[in-house]
Amino acid sequence: MNGSFLLDTSVIIGLLRLEATVLERLASIGRPYVSTIALGELCFGALLSRQPQETLAAIELLAADYPLLTPDASTALRYGRIKAALRQRGKPIPENDVWIAALAVQHGLTLASRHAHFNELDGLSIEVW
Repeated sequence: MNGSFLLDTSVIIGLLRLEATVLERLASIGRPYVSTIALGELCFGALLSRQPQETLAAIELLAADYPLLTPDASTALRYGRIKAALRQRGKPIPENDVWIAALAVQHGLTLASRHAHFNELDGLSIEVW
């Protein structure tokens, strides 16, 4: 998986909105990975949106079209290490983002995100889209 990307929820939202910058970047890298954690965040947002059924349908299509990564015991260990390091430095980040970062590190993927707080993590390759 080296050289590949894992899309953070913030970038997937750009993809679902058909933002030109995200579409152009995706065209240059091939098929990235999506985490089931990001899918959960998207579903949560969809259920609170004005058009939940349409948004959930778009998320379902995305999930069928991109390879999915799901946490396992190895992810959990990485999660624990990342969260402990962040706590020791007094730099917490959102809980789901720790899981997403752990998946990226576990699989040697570059995380595509729009959130600067990922820069607090050692050992995580990140690109801001």
